[in-house]
Amino acid sequence: MRSAVPEVATLVDKKRHVRGADYESVSADYLEKRKLKQGAAGWVLLAGLGVAYVISGDFAGWNFGLEQGGWGGLLIATVLMAIMYTCMVFGLAELSSSIPVAGAGYGFARRALGPLGGFATGVAILIEYAVAPAAIAVFIGGYVEALGLFGLTSGWPVFLVAYLIFVGVHLWGVGEALKITFVITGIALVALIAFVIGMVPKFETAKLFDIAVTDAPGASSFLPFGVFGVWAAIVYAIWFFLAIEGVPLAAEEARDPRRDMPKGIIAGMLVLLVTAALMLVLVPGTAGSKAMMASGNPLPEAIRIAYGGDNFLADFVNYAGLAGLIASFFSIIYAYSRQLFALSRAGYLPRWMSVTGRRHTPYLALIIPGTIGFLLAAITEAGDLMIQIAVFGATISYVLMMVSHIVLRRREPDMPRPYRTPGGVVTTGVALVLAVAALVAVFLVDVIAALIVAAIFVAALAYFWFYSRHRLVANAPEEEFEAIARAETELA
Repeated sequence: MRSAVPEVATLVDKKRHVRGADYESVSADYLEKRKLKQGAAGWVLLAGLGVAYVISGDFAGWNFGLEQGGWGGLLIATVLMAIMYTCMVFGLAELSSSIPVAGAGYGFARRALGPLGGFATGVAILIEYAVAPAAIAVFIGGYVEALGLFGLTSGWPVFLVAYLIFVGVHLWGVGEALKITFVITGIALVALIAFVIGMVPKFETAKLFDIAVTDAPGASSFLPFGVFGVWAAIVYAIWFFLAIEGVPLAAEEARDPRRDMPKGIIAGMLVLLVTAALMLVLVPGTAGSKAMMASGNPLPEAIRIAYGGDNFLADFVNYAGLAGLIASFFSIIYAYSRQLFALSRAGYLPRWMSVTGRRHTPYLALIIPGTIGFLLAAITEAGDLMIQIAVFGATISYVLMMVSHIVLRRREPDMPRPYRTPGGVVTTGVALVLAVAALVAVFLVDVIAALIVAAIFVAALAYFWFYSRHRLVANAPEEEFEAIARAETELA
């Protein structure tokens, strides 16, 4: 992509109005100061990144869905979300191989839906990725307190240390950060394997259904909160897979994005499907759904309940579980920085946010959302609330990205596609329908939280409409596709 910049710059006037936005070309020096380190990751590291984004969801967060739908409701919700994410991943594998830019979802929607659609998608992803680490920081604090480390009775020192250390590592360099993430993720997977081996003998089917049946419509021992409980549980079932869609954000830092992106994101998704199934069955099936539905550290707590107290396995999973939470925390910091970097580089957000340092890391794009995330975690310490906020942003972006895939298949059938989605638009159409259902589910769980986030989203769109759409960068990589497509149309 980088080699195309000088050529595209000649296709655009100094100021030009296109599709409701005003563009200006910038100097080569502008892009040189906003350059990422290329060739830092192959498909194995990308797959590890995909698992790292999500693996904290196996250790905490998903279990709050038991309180919404019971085990049966959460099971159905998880199956639906597994289908949605699998279909979506196939669509993103195609889009990321065809449009390998750091903007990822924003870049895909920018190509298909124009500047407004691209910005809306980017903002939704940014909300998801800025808030998700704050939720994970709360869970990290819960695991630390459960271990009795440092005599802490409040989580905010843990949140502060976590943000300082892991934002700092990302400032050090992307290649180093991805390798560290890969190692931490490996430790977390070992913890999950140890949990499974140790808990299989303690499994009892009856424990899955120990939540008292309510008088809700359609309630039963399988669905103690009725049919609507399934819908409400979707918000937390998503936590098993949330952020796998962030793999394409590494496109400009991959060795061969057209080949490695599809392999990496699909391999990562396969691992997550297995771990989600195992945790959903074994955690409540050994400790009881009722005991797990409000736990901040469900895996070690399940072991202690099943074995009647503290033991080596509980302590090991507790310590190693921190690795899983840290892996996701660490990797999603990477994701939010690249999304903010791409939006800023193209002028959708203030351009100074995308400047990179000597090691080609976007330091302001790392620090600013990190500061906001720390404040959210320290002030609220409400992990479940922040899950809802993150899911709200995620589901909006899923809807827009799947619409983008369908639009590009219809409008640009001849666009080069090194990887093609099995089932084509039918596959992404399934993901689209389920994403809309998940978006509605957010309002079912907490209307006030959903409306607050919706207001922030609308305010961001107003910023674009009245200000930034008049100051876009014509030769930013995500905008090059627009210039190339327009030039080809004019020539034809």
